[in-house]
Amino acid sequence: MRITPLDIQQKQFKVKFRGFDMEEVYSFLEMIRESLEEILKENSMLKEKVTILENQLEEYRKMEQSIRDTLMTAQKLVEDYQKNAKKEAELIIKEAELKAEQILKEAQEKVVKIHEDIVDLKGIRRHFKEEIKRLIESHLRMLEFDKEREGEESEV
Repeated sequence: MRITPLDIQQKQFKVKFRGFDMEEVYSFLEMIRESLEEILKENSMLKEKVTILENQLEEYRKMEQSIRDTLMTAQKLVEDYQKNAKKEAELIIKEAELKAEQILKEAQEKVVKIHEDIVDLKGIRRHFKEEIKRLIESHLRMLEFDKEREGEESEV
């Protein structure tokens, strides 16, 4: 059974001959009652504080969990961004390599075409030289023929 300050205040003792000094007993009981009352008030206040602090602690734990979740989400986002950036960089590099290969292939094809054109032009030049040479030889023969005719005409 729990004793309250009121129980202490209302407690009655039997009076016997040669017992304790009643006034001293009652005075002591009053001091105990006051002390117990203060202790109970303090206990009540401490319980309230504990409740408040437990609620705050729970809020802080929730905030901590929320911060952890946010950090984990942020970390995952950073990792995702890094992966995406890496994939994008690899894609850009592959596209650049393909473009470079295409440019090289086109350049090689142009070089082959230029070589073919050079060979064709050399053939045309050789043919043109031969034609000019024949034309010159033909003209020279005509000039010699004319000279011979002129020489025959002057002899006649």
